[in-house]
Formats: sequence, structure tokens, C-alpha cells
Amino acid sequence: MRRTELLKKKKRYIRRVFRVRKKIFGTPERPRLAVYRSLRHIYALLVDDVSGRTLTSVSTLTPEIREQIKGMKKTEQAAVVGRKIAEKAKALGIERVVFDRRGFKYHGRIKSLADAAREAGLKF
Repeated sequence: MRRTELLKKKKRYIRRVFRVRKKIFGTPERPRLAVYRSLRHIYALLVDDVSGRTLTSVSTLTPEIREQIKGMKKTEQAAVVGRKIAEKAKALGIERVVFDRRGFKYHGRIKSLADAAREAGLKF
């Protein structure tokens, strides 16, 4: 890809992020479950936007998960991350969250993470 094409793609992504984020706000009772997807890894964070703090986070780089996901496909890895973020949320006493897909389409790894988090007990 040419540099100008990459810049246009990045600009479109940033526009989508802001469009999604302007409707979503996390509170201490119902934090924002922000998901970021890179080419190799997936990250999930619980964010309290009132105080501007990250309550907890999990990714495919987390040591306890890294051993579990060896040899798995990326959608399966995302499901493991979704289950783990739900466990950590339950440990903090959080049952309800607001899902923030960060400009990514709701399918593939993002959907896999969301479905696994729902199955593990998070409500959104």
C-alpha cells in the first residue's frame, strides 16, 4: 500500500473510533469494556471513564493466558481472553459493562471475545 492509502485508512479508523466512543461512557458501576485488536494480539480493558482509570486488563500477552493459547487460532485466543476478563470483572464485583468495539466490525475476533465474556457471566 502506498503511504497516502495508509493514511486514509488510519483516518477512517480514527473516525470510526470517535463515532463509536461518543455514544459510550463507562461508570464505576458499569465500566467500559474496550477491545483492541492488532494483527497478532487482542486486548480487553475495563475502564472507568469517570475517574479515568483502567480497572483491569487482559490480553494474549498476559503470562497466565500465554501458556493456554499456544497452538490456538486467533478467534479461539480471543474467546480465552473474553472468559478471563469476565472472571476478573466478577472478582471486582462487576456484572454489567458497556461494550466498546473501538471502530472494529463486530465479527471475527471481536465477536468471539464478546460472546465468551457473555457466556462467562458479563451482561452487555
